[in-house]
Amino acid sequence: MKYAKTLRLNLLLLTVATIFCACQTEKRQEIFNGKDLTNWEHVGDGSFTIENGLLKTQGGMGLLYYTPEKLGDVTIRVVYKGADQNNAGVFIRIPEQPTEAWMPVNRGYEVQIDDREDEFHKTGVLYSLTKAKAAPGIPGEWNTMEITLDGTRTIVKVNDVLVTDFTEGDPVPEKKLDYEPDRGPRPAQGYIGLQNHGGDDVIYFKEVSLIPLKK
Repeated sequence: MKYAKTLRLNLLLLTVATIFCACQTEKRQEIFNGKDLTNWEHVGDGSFTIENGLLKTQGGMGLLYYTPEKLGDVTIRVVYKGADQNNAGVFIRIPEQPTEAWMPVNRGYEVQIDDREDEFHKTGVLYSLTKAKAAPGIPGEWNTMEITLDGTRTIVKVNDVLVTDFTEGDPVPEKKLDYEPDRGPRPAQGYIGLQNHGGDDVIYFKEVSLIPLKK
């Protein structure tokens, strides 16, 4: 009798866990299908190629952006890998569909991917605008970056470690170099994209997905 009760309890827990996992899976929307660039468009120099189901940066500077809609109140999950000398980024809050590579730099935000740089230009920061709270990126291994757009607040975690927590209106350092982004507010909703930075920079992406925020 005791064995039967234990078995029934285990089956019940397994059923609940299965339903929970299914619900979690349903909430996540994969926007890179691993086969082609459906719903993505490239602008600027260089390109992205697909190798063994992975997105690979080629040359640059360019941008591969997601065309169907502007995004807000969502977590963007990106799984990437690159050597410690390689550079890329994830663009967010782009106000309109870009026609060249520098518009997203100056009118959106670039979430940096580069483990060699200083604390204002390191993986997980809003490039040259925020200071890294941590440096959890691991060169040469798969890393998971989660970018949460919650109204005008932007939260970035890398490998479950908080790197950035920024809300529009928070103080930022003044612009010092021409290639740094213009200062000023960004929209609550915008297009997103992946950066291919330069000829020697190779970054692989194996997942780009969206998880809507509960409101």
